[in-house]
Amino acid sequence: MISICRRCRNRKKPQVALLFGSFNPIHEGHLAILRYLLEHTKAAEVRLVVSPQSPFKKGQGLVDNAEARLAAAREAVVDAGLDVMVSDVEFHLPEPWYTIDTLHFLQEQEPDKEFVLVMGGDNIPSLEHWHNGDEILRDFAIWVYPRPGTDAQPVVDRLNALPDTKGVTLFATAPQNSISSTEIRNRK
Repeated sequence: MISICRRCRNRKKPQVALLFGSFNPIHEGHLAILRYLLEHTKAAEVRLVVSPQSPFKKGQGLVDNAEARLAAAREAVVDAGLDVMVSDVEFHLPEPWYTIDTLHFLQEQEPDKEFVLVMGGDNIPSLEHWHNGDEILRDFAIWVYPRPGTDAQPVVDRLNALPDTKGVTLFATAPQNSISSTEIRNRK
């Protein structure tokens, strides 16, 4: 029988905050979220996970190809001086790229870390309709970044009241930015 000291058993795994998206294009709003995560959370690491194609955006067409968006995200993070890893993990996984599958893959590859899903307040109301959204709620903590015009608190409260929810936290006092990738694409 292997004995583990009580202090070691109670030690928490380092948290890794994961901000997923197509980043089509990446913009100052995304960078502001990354800055906030670095400065105001206890995450040991922050990663920007670029998705080759969002299951919710099929048929909408992406302005840039996936590799160009990945390169642009890496360049933006470097130019902003952020200590953030830009991940291409979904580029190496089979389609479709569901968030739950990527989260489980990362957890299997790095069992010594606790992965936290970061999402916008405008997306949290649809989480239960995502592919295996109930598993995401059960298996992973979620941090919600507020968006102008969206009151995410009632949804966060309702999700936290569900049985077996790992925990949903709203960064209620985080600065908000109304810029969106869709708005930027439409200007072109």
